[in-house]
Amino acid sequence: MALTRDSALNVANVLTEALPYIQRFHGKTVVVKYGGNAMTGDDSEDSFARDIVLLKTVGINPVVVHGGGPQIGDLLKRIGKESIFIDGMRVTDDETMDVAEMVLGGKVNKAIVNRINQNGGRAIGLTGKDGGLIRAKKMFLSRVNEDGSIEQLDIGHVGEVVGIKIDVLDVLVKGGFIPVIAPIGVGDDGASYNINADLVAGKVAEALGAEKLILATNIPGVMDKQKNVLTGLTTTDVDALIADGTIYGGMLPKIACALDAVKGGVTSAHIFDGRVPHATLLEVFTDDGMGTLISNRENIKDKRSV
Repeated sequence: MALTRDSALNVANVLTEALPYIQRFHGKTVVVKYGGNAMTGDDSEDSFARDIVLLKTVGINPVVVHGGGPQIGDLLKRIGKESIFIDGMRVTDDETMDVAEMVLGGKVNKAIVNRINQNGGRAIGLTGKDGGLIRAKKMFLSRVNEDGSIEQLDIGHVGEVVGIKIDVLDVLVKGGFIPVIAPIGVGDDGASYNINADLVAGKVAEALGAEKLILATNIPGVMDKQKNVLTGLTTTDVDALIADGTIYGGMLPKIACALDAVKGGVTSAHIFDGRVPHATLLEVFTDDGMGTLISNRENIKDKRSV
């Protein structure tokens, strides 16, 4: 069926609005963190895959880092193992680490790779153990006791990023592939570590000198106290929102990751609801965007343009 005149004009307007962004970001690297909570079914996952393929097709280089916390929790429940969290971090003993590697490096990673390939892309799945991509060390949580002493809590195979070895990614990107990375790191002793996917995405973006860090999650973005989504924020703005209590609780680690990336040289970071169809394209290629944009650029006329 042919488009009506109004429908055709709407399509043309969308394409012309996207054009300057396509030109501006051509040849640039965009690191996209795809959260496990954003993986809500076939339609949304195909929508995400098509967005990634389109980015690659118009000359942008996407690198995907994915989560999978809910999927790990589901499998642990099925085998009768309780998930234990301390300060939002999953306690990861040897058995839980085995499950995490199975879910992240196997099921979730290969499902995303398959979706991208089925939609016309050329994706290759990796964990941080491949080629020594993600070097990690054990993470300890600090807790202040009632007497004021600080206790170091051992939460098992939970890690933090020590370094990113980008030569593997450079080879894949230059070869026309889309890397899809599971957030499993490896220590100097060869031990495996489960790492927060936001942290991995931020460190990968910094190491690659990415234009954008995109955090596709299950929230609309950074919201003010009236629940309005804020955007066009500088790092100074975000620091002030943390100081006055607007940003608090579970949002703090995600914001910290975005801030660190921007302060580390990434041009902008974006946080939005990845469950919305084609949210990635709307965030990158439209004037209004979908969620929150954070940049280090203090004096820009159109903060959506970074």
